[in-house]
Amino acid sequence: MSTKKPFPSYIKNKLIRSLQYAKLKTQKKNQKKIRRKERDAVEKQAVQLGEAAPPRRVPRTIENTREYDETVARPDDDELLAEDAVDEFSAHFNSEVTPQLLITSSRWCSTMTIKFIAELLRVIPNAHYYKRGSYEIKQIVKYARNRNFTAIIIIHDNRKEPNGMLIISLPDGPTAHFKLSNFVRSKKIKGHGKPTTHLPELILNNFTTRIGHRLGRMLASLFPRQPNFRGRRVVTFHNQRDFIFFRHHRYIFEEKEEASRSSNTNKGSEKKSKKSSKVKMIARLQECGPRFTLKLISLQHGTFDSKYGEYEWVHKADMDTSRRRFFI
Repeated sequence: MSTKKPFPSYIKNKLIRSLQYAKLKTQKKNQKKIRRKERDAVEKQAVQLGEAAPPRRVPRTIENTREYDETVARPDDDELLAEDAVDEFSAHFNSEVTPQLLITSSRWCSTMTIKFIAELLRVIPNAHYYKRGSYEIKQIVKYARNRNFTAIIIIHDNRKEPNGMLIISLPDGPTAHFKLSNFVRSKKIKGHGKPTTHLPELILNNFTTRIGHRLGRMLASLFPRQPNFRGRRVVTFHNQRDFIFFRHHRYIFEEKEEASRSSNTNKGSEKKSKKSSKVKMIARLQECGPRFTLKLISLQHGTFDSKYGEYEWVHKADMDTSRRRFFI
């Protein structure tokens, strides 16, 4: 007969099952602690002997086990560099134009949508809000193009909550449609800061594919090229698993004193410790808000045209067949 203990999931009694599960969890935790101590001891011994420490195992994550994608952009791709030199955003990256944004909403928008737009106006420089009224999107595009706006942002809502964002680059596109979720206002963030009016720095992280590269250039064209570092403002678009997380921070550098003790041996076995302070430079972050998450639904050539528009990329349900397949 087998003497192996059954897995907790096979035990029918709920109380005994929970006790066995807690015991098994404690055993795994203790084993992990023992392995960590052994690894640290080996590394310490290698340092003392002047040898290289053994390499640590890299944990498996969804990001580092993603499916191979032939559209991943390479920094030495001559074809991609040639496209960037003549695309719709080349004038912005050559500092030939200054971003001017027109922000509006759906025809009948909620109060929360207006508050979201107010947050965007506080974050994005040179942004102006215009009430939508009864105008069609194509009429708004024509109006903005005649007044030298470089982009249009339209916020859609559903059930009194903002749930969509349409970004139209002018004068020739492209047009990106995003699903908007997880909006958190600045005042709801604990310990939030109040940003200044200085031009922010921009961080675009993990836009790796050709579509992601194009989308990153589109988001970068919403902000001025030359930030004012005196304001210490940072705007971040972080892509993770095709979800784009927006964050807005301020940073500060300050000196911090670290207390250290030095012991001096006197007569006998008595020891006296003296306190000495060491100054260390540290950096701190303070979130200003707001927070929200974007997920790309479609990317269209040219300005908005729902009837005859040509799409570069459209998200479809059959694309979500694997958790390790990403497009941005």
